[in-house]
Amino acid sequence: MNSVDHMDDNNLISTKQNDNGDIIISGRELHEFLEVDSNYTTWFKRMCGYGFEQGIDFIPFLEESTGGRPKEDHQVNLDMAKEISMIQRSEKGKQARQYFLQLEKMWNSPEMVMKRALEYADKRVLELQGAIEKDKPKVIFADSVSASKTSILVGELAKLIKQNGVNVGPNKLFEWMRSNGYLIRRNGTDYNMPTQKSMDLGLFEIKETTITHSSGEIRISKTPKVTGKGQLYFINKFVEKEKSPVRQTLD
Repeated sequence: MNSVDHMDDNNLISTKQNDNGDIIISGRELHEFLEVDSNYTTWFKRMCGYGFEQGIDFIPFLEESTGGRPKEDHQVNLDMAKEISMIQRSEKGKQARQYFLQLEKMWNSPEMVMKRALEYADKRVLELQGAIEKDKPKVIFADSVSASKTSILVGELAKLIKQNGVNVGPNKLFEWMRSNGYLIRRNGTDYNMPTQKSMDLGLFEIKETTITHSSGEIRISKTPKVTGKGQLYFINKFVEKEKSPVRQTLD
């Protein structure tokens, strides 16, 4: 059942408004008002035989239980309620149909159309504000990356993360990356080099520098650098888990 708001508890037949802004009526309340002799379930099935379709004209739902087994009810739209009232061919049916016609006229008045438009606009503003707040960290991260289009050292990444509200130093960041499988942790020539997982994800690149010693020996130095994609990836990881320990494994 969609969430609904009561429109007016003093109505002849209580009506509600669904999330789409449409008027709906409880099938059971209408059945009670019309003073139908047969039970609700039998009566409603008979009414559906006039061509009303579930999901278009009505939506079934279970009433809130007060201790016993919850009863099935239906959200009936205004057009179906009018037709059902006319089908009854009774004074109560005529009274209900006239009421629904007046309600429809009021509902479609310029004032009510404007009221609903403003309510919808307010709702959308709140939804957009929530989305902006939710995406705000990602926007900040993207700005951080756009400010540095080239790959950066892990120590520089630690500064970016700190600028985004998470206090982590270079040593802690290296430790976290090793513990979580982004950098190689075993001692040796590959220590602190990106793992295959990190390279496959495009988080790092390896900067090679040729060093020539006075003895004539040539050595190649390898330094891991975080790509733009990696910067965005790691900043998101830390800010999303801001309240979690730095050592916590992140998926």
